[in-house]
Amino acid sequence: MKNAILLLSFCASLAACGSGSEKPAAKEDYTLADTEETLNTDSTTGSNVTAVAHQPQIDTNTTKIGTAPTGGAVAKGAKLIEGADCTGCHRENEKLLGPAYKAVAEKYPATAANVSMLAGKVITGGKGNWGDVAMTPHPGLSKADAEEMVRYILSLK
Repeated sequence: MKNAILLLSFCASLAACGSGSEKPAAKEDYTLADTEETLNTDSTTGSNVTAVAHQPQIDTNTTKIGTAPTGGAVAKGAKLIEGADCTGCHRENEKLLGPAYKAVAEKYPATAANVSMLAGKVITGGKGNWGDVAMTPHPGLSKADAEEMVRYILSLK
């Protein structure tokens, strides 16, 4: 009886392991050609046209910051705004929690005094000029960066 159980368990273990002559289908039957796309190269530049065609489209919504063609210091201000939390409360063309950037640009001329004053409000926060909602202070922002951001906003007239 012991021999029968031992023999039966030995046969079961051999059946579970396989005979070893079979090929693993997943590794040997798979080729890269099954999943590769044919590359379409442009004859003049040699670039992959297929890869370019699959790139995501850029959103050019006018309420986004930095979509206007600007350069120099103004572009730096736009980049700083994109990297900050400003767009949680402000938009370029429409009022959200705070005023639209264009409304600020219409109210304040782009003078050095206004740039300095508004940069101070960005850093310390403010309330009352645009309604009851207070602007969150940004004490970690440098005066120079805040001024660059304000210059960008005042350029949006």
